[in-house]
Order: sequence, then structure tokens, then C-alpha cells
Amino acid sequence: MVRADIRAVLFDLDGTLVDSAPDLGAAADQLRIDRGMPALGPASYRPMAGAGARGMLGVAFGIAPDHPDFPTLREEFFCNYERRLTRSTQPFDGVSEVVAVLCRHGLPWGVVTNKATRFSAPLTRAMPLFASASVVVSGDTTPHAKPHPAPLLEAARVLGVAPGDCLYVGDDERDIQAGRAAGMGTVAASYGYLGRAIEVRQWGSDAVIATPIELLALLGLANPGLGLK
Repeated sequence: MVRADIRAVLFDLDGTLVDSAPDLGAAADQLRIDRGMPALGPASYRPMAGAGARGMLGVAFGIAPDHPDFPTLREEFFCNYERRLTRSTQPFDGVSEVVAVLCRHGLPWGVVTNKATRFSAPLTRAMPLFASASVVVSGDTTPHAKPHPAPLLEAARVLGVAPGDCLYVGDDERDIQAGRAAGMGTVAASYGYLGRAIEVRQWGSDAVIATPIELLALLGLANPGLGLK
């Protein structure tokens, strides 16, 4: 159950706020094309888009980080992705409306992502959605990435809000693990990438949403009969 007196809302980035799967998948497919291999197409990459280079290279070449070719392919993938960060990436339907309502009600919001600053900073600068974000914590902002609670605790510190007064929304089990470890309320976004396992309700979040707009009802900021407040 989500508390009614939440003072700040934090979100994961890829798969929660923005659909970056088309650009991530295209960057990985370019590796295949450059090697004379057929493109797999965006649908093949989408489920693993939240796993970054590990997920994309796993789909593209069936390799894991311990493969000797992984570091070289990863850097080439990163360069491909940098060239197209926001070419096809868009907020999920309803996200802009959710952010607008949070702002209208004076609730600060921010981003806590495992995406490195190398990518998260230019992406969030380029997209108007993030102009009102009060904090962006990236995968390399603190010594630890999610599921460690350190990035979420850093976001709460920057916001000046106690962790227990924050809500964290994410589409991966490690998001829920990090949020719980930080003492925050947690919401699982079942519309996200989810990886290979989709038993979202087993993650132990306080709530599950199937669309971004459902978050407003959890926060008491939407009236189903009359639309958004």
C-alpha cells in the first residue's frame, strides 16, 4: 500500500519514464549489420532493454560479460548508442501528464538510473520532459548502482526529503530491491521492459501499475470520474 503523504517521487529512466528500446536495439543491431549479419529488429531487443549493454549484446551475439569479445563490443555499442540517444526515444504515453500533475501539486520528482552519466546527462538535457526534474542520479554518481540503495539515498539527500517520505517507481526487480533497501515506498511499472522474468507481483513492491497514469490514483492526485485534478 502506498502512503498518502509522499513528499517526493523518484523514477527509474529506461522502461519507466522513457521508451529507449528502439535506440538501444538499433545500436546493437548496427553491430550485427557492420559484421555482415542480419538485423534482428526492435522486438528482439525490447524485453532486455533495461539491462543495458549486457542485455543488448546478449541478444545480438549471445554473449555474457565474461566473454573475451565483450569489452570491445560494449564500447562499440556505446559509441553507436551515443550517436542516436534520442533519435527514437520518447516518454511513455501518460508520463508527461504525470510529471505535470506532480509539479502542479508541488511534489518534487527525479530520476535514479543505472545508466552512466555519459548517456543519462545528454539524454535528459535533450528531452523537454526532464526540465522540471529536481535531481538526476546516474549509475556512476555513487560508488554503488542499484540494487544497492546508495543512489536512491543520494537522490533523497539532494531533494532534502527523508527516504521514507519518497516513492520509487521502476520496471526491474532491482529497482524494487533498491527502493526497499532505502526505506522508500515502491511501485513496479509492469508496462516496462521487465527482462526475461515477468512475475512482477512477486517482487514485493507496495503497488503495481500497468500504465503511468495509474500512479496518480495511487498518490490521490487523480479523480477517476472527473479526470486529472
